[in-house]
Amino acid sequence: MSLRYTLSAGALCLFSAPAFADPITITDIAGREVTLEAPVERVILGEGRQIFFAAVLDGEDPFQRVVGWRDDFREAAPESYDAYAEKFPEIADIPTFGGFKDGTLDIEQAVSLTPDVMIMNLEAKAATDEAGYEEKLAKVGIPIVYVDFREKPSEHTAKSMEIIGKLFGEEERADDFNDFYQEQIARVTDVIDAQNDLERPLVFVERAGGYSEDCCMSFGSGNFGRMVELAGGENMAAPFIPGTFGTVNAEQVIASNPDQIVVTGGNWEAYVPGGAWVGVGPGSDEAQARAKLQALMERPAFTGVKAVEAGEVHAIWHQFYNSPYSFVAVQRLATWLHPELFADLDAEATLKELHERFLPVDYRPGYWVSLK
Repeated sequence: MSLRYTLSAGALCLFSAPAFADPITITDIAGREVTLEAPVERVILGEGRQIFFAAVLDGEDPFQRVVGWRDDFREAAPESYDAYAEKFPEIADIPTFGGFKDGTLDIEQAVSLTPDVMIMNLEAKAATDEAGYEEKLAKVGIPIVYVDFREKPSEHTAKSMEIIGKLFGEEERADDFNDFYQEQIARVTDVIDAQNDLERPLVFVERAGGYSEDCCMSFGSGNFGRMVELAGGENMAAPFIPGTFGTVNAEQVIASNPDQIVVTGGNWEAYVPGGAWVGVGPGSDEAQARAKLQALMERPAFTGVKAVEAGEVHAIWHQFYNSPYSFVAVQRLATWLHPELFADLDAEATLKELHERFLPVDYRPGYWVSLK
């Protein structure tokens, strides 16, 4: 959906915030100081999956501020989209746009939506700078605020939620979530830190296994790579991937001979119809997901690997990698890597509590499967 809008001095008054709003200055995750009127009432989400944080802060109606968003939620996380669409059917009418990275943002369309702010993920900043979007949007009164749940979630999640809480006027709600987040992470890290002679299993995380025929996308020191470390494992790909994301070759997986393998997965039928991806996620068919995970382990990269021989192979919901819910993945990883230390830790119970306390949709199982 694209709307036309003609800029004029009079038109710019449409960006005026309501009388109750006050100017605030925040420092976003990119280190930029941004001054704007808050609480904001009209928000453009730079990525549709950012609804995962809006759902925490605006639990009664996570779409009440959203006047536009990138068109990725329905395709990248269809089960989540369907759960929200079932309760909030109006999401089908939210105007959509393409991505900043591929240069398909229509500035005129953004202006027509009269947003108070555009919230962007940190990884889009380079493309945003290159295209000059920040300067162009500033000229028409649309500030950009950067948050991050993807590059360094363990470092930036709480700060990002604090920033968005201030924007939404939901500071107390953000604080409550951050307390919960820190408590749940500590249930793992406190135990790991207390071990004097911890043996860290070597873990290979395949990012979006089966999404393409190539092998093997993975993580460096950030994202799921960092989650593995927090959970008491050694990230196999870290020495070979200097940044957050990258690829290791099949021969390296065989040579490293990991103790455990974790594949991130989702239902990506919209992107790769009939693909080999493992369709874990809310309400997924776990038997089907397990069968597809088993099939992935029959590729040459995993022939004779220790983890496969021992059945220490798992799949986990890919979207933990770009949402405030990464602490659940850390708990699930910990119970796989160190079952003897975490016999009383139930990641599924934590995920249920997250839904009960903070989210407007009901919990549905299916976020992970194992071969063992």
